[in-house]
Amino acid sequence: MALDIPFNDLSRGLAGIRGDIDGAIDRVISSGWFVLGPEHDALEHEIARYVGTSYAVNVGNGTDALELALSALGVTAGSVVFTVANAGAYASTAALLLGAEPVFVDVDPSSHLMSGASLEAAFAACEQLPAAVVVTHLYGALAPMPELMQVARKHGVPVLEDCAQSLGARWGDTMGGSFGDIATTSFYPTKNLGALGDGGAVFTDSSELATRVRQMRQYGWESKYSIEHAHGRNSRLDEIQAAILRTKLPFLDEKNDRRRQIHQQYEDAVPPGLRMVNTSNSAFTAHLAVVECSEPDSARRALKARGISTDVHYPIPDHQQKIPGFNPRQMPLAVTENLATRIFTLPLFPELTEDEVLYVCESLRTL
Repeated sequence: MALDIPFNDLSRGLAGIRGDIDGAIDRVISSGWFVLGPEHDALEHEIARYVGTSYAVNVGNGTDALELALSALGVTAGSVVFTVANAGAYASTAALLLGAEPVFVDVDPSSHLMSGASLEAAFAACEQLPAAVVVTHLYGALAPMPELMQVARKHGVPVLEDCAQSLGARWGDTMGGSFGDIATTSFYPTKNLGALGDGGAVFTDSSELATRVRQMRQYGWESKYSIEHAHGRNSRLDEIQAAILRTKLPFLDEKNDRRRQIHQQYEDAVPPGLRMVNTSNSAFTAHLAVVECSEPDSARRALKARGISTDVHYPIPDHQQKIPGFNPRQMPLAVTENLATRIFTLPLFPELTEDEVLYVCESLRTL
């Protein structure tokens, strides 16, 4: 019997905790404190402890997190920022908002992630030293941070980890987001830890960097109404979203485990000619289940005919986007360009039923 499998269904994720969410919202309403209050401060403490950093600074969304973190590292107009071109243009957008130039690093053909070798090649190919390197933990898989940090340290360049898709991924006891000089995440509703609206956070062990981000998120204030710092704006996570995220944070590891279980079933089901980009382990949060194959459009049509919704993450590399006024520097990006024509994404969210997962697996075997 055919099933209709949605690519995602956020309403399912609230069903089991709706009472807790309602209680959290009621708690905020009853408090009369709606911005930068006790829920916000408690979330900063709890999520910093979870990631394993000294500080967390909540902001309005994930793009603000990237922009403010880059600014805290010293990125300004005319700076170069190294990043990948296969991750949805979020880091590129943040760099451009600062007047900086995103310069693209190719990725490993197997992991689809920046590698130590590809980063070293970018340093060799770009005549201008970057002000920062953004490492994106794409699809929820940790990039090889020890080798990336070694290359960046060799060149004296700070590293920003983009953990928007990887919150909860670990190598042993070390959590993604605690390797670099600074890290960011998004609380967009589709993320593994998602709010019921927008939100983001910055993580660091540096009190100086944390202070800069805190100042910038509220107009550049040194003290109330006294603007003494550049690049200030209004980027605050409200109390209701903070309370909702506090409610959901204790379930994050459990939800990530369920995502990995589903991904493992997909891994076991893919036929010859198709490859799951990632392997289920603790260094992968299974944010997305990305398949690589020679004819992704044909595979998507076949799955759609069986009622299974799919997507592509991401179809247009950053350097091929039609951003007005942006003329990207020529860099060797053959792997990135090839992979963009070979990928599609399967449904993967923790509330998929076992019958739905088995149906997707059965359908994969027919491709």
